[in-house]
Amino acid sequence: MSEAARFTEVSDLAPATESLREIRHHIHHHPELAYEEVQTGALVAEKLEQWGWQVTRGVGQTGVVGTLKVGNGTRSIGIRADMDALPIIEQTGLPYASGTHGKMHACGHDGHTTMLLGAAQHLASTRNFSGTVHLYFQPAEESGIDSGAMKMINDGLFERFPCDAVFGLHNHPGAEPGVMLFRKGPFMSAGDKAIITIEGVGGHAARPHLTVDPVVVAASIVMALQTIVARNVDPSQPAVVTVGSMHAGTANNVISSSAKLELSVRSFSPEVRTLLKKRITELAESQAASYGGKAVVEYIEGYPVVINSDAETDFAVQVARELVGDDKVVEQTDILMGSEDFAFMLQKRPGTFLRLGNGVGEDGCMVHNPHYDFNDRNLPVGAAFWTRLVERYLGQ
Repeated sequence: MSEAARFTEVSDLAPATESLREIRHHIHHHPELAYEEVQTGALVAEKLEQWGWQVTRGVGQTGVVGTLKVGNGTRSIGIRADMDALPIIEQTGLPYASGTHGKMHACGHDGHTTMLLGAAQHLASTRNFSGTVHLYFQPAEESGIDSGAMKMINDGLFERFPCDAVFGLHNHPGAEPGVMLFRKGPFMSAGDKAIITIEGVGGHAARPHLTVDPVVVAASIVMALQTIVARNVDPSQPAVVTVGSMHAGTANNVISSSAKLELSVRSFSPEVRTLLKKRITELAESQAASYGGKAVVEYIEGYPVVINSDAETDFAVQVARELVGDDKVVEQTDILMGSEDFAFMLQKRPGTFLRLGNGVGEDGCMVHNPHYDFNDRNLPVGAAFWTRLVERYLGQ
């Protein structure tokens, strides 16, 4: 028997596929937003206790931690899965579609949670390791500001449930199911939010000369913002400034007295992050002033850059190659402009964050889309990967 054959294979998780699918569909049908993950957390805790894990509830408000110690090994590993859904009206038409209007698992966290539960069940059954495993079921990844990862950390996550390295993953539309994508160093961008409130002078739509129209000011600011990345940021540095929300007025014959813009801002370096904040503020204020109005900018720093450590990434790549083969592993994939609060965990412990293909073309609907669904073909793959990662990291 080869060395690798002593560790978990995807085929070992095949018998659990149907039960994992049922769990995933149940979570999908009962989506809960950030810090509302009461039912989801209860389900996770119940399953873990049923399989013999020590369970701690209420970590970081609605987070759950499962702990399993086997043998005399002194090393420890942490694996994280996020649990929260999004405020989106689902349009998939699936039999297990969201049962709560306006809430939907549109980012695959139902799948992330289920894959880690699959690993938990298999690890408890086989116990083919020596050391301590902590499974971090995290709330509120989607909050963007009030991070569930940071809340768990501030609640003593790494002091109460210490690990030598921490790992996490996210599904990845645009790659075939079962394909694993890695990257050493900076991987996913910092994500900030800017809220621009424009104050003008309202009035009758037929008498615009007696007003300061905040809609015109807002339009001018939107266009000016497009020059920041194009003309202020070094072309070799990745950055994104997106105006995702624009609100003003309630009637066609009324010029509103105010307008509001909400921006998503992405960057990879501290210098560019500082520059973006400076230029957004300057442009908004000066554009508004040129029309006789006023702009107030609230700039909120969100998640930092996801920076994967080299050794842990190399290790995870090796485990993935053993599990799914070289042809399904991308060792150094492209950077991603999305953000992820797992970055906070990586600031505290070495580790890596990877991506797992969720489908291409019509089968690879982008996340945060009302037609998105996690690909159940990944359930045994992800569960087997986490199991094998633990067995290899805590090898007896």
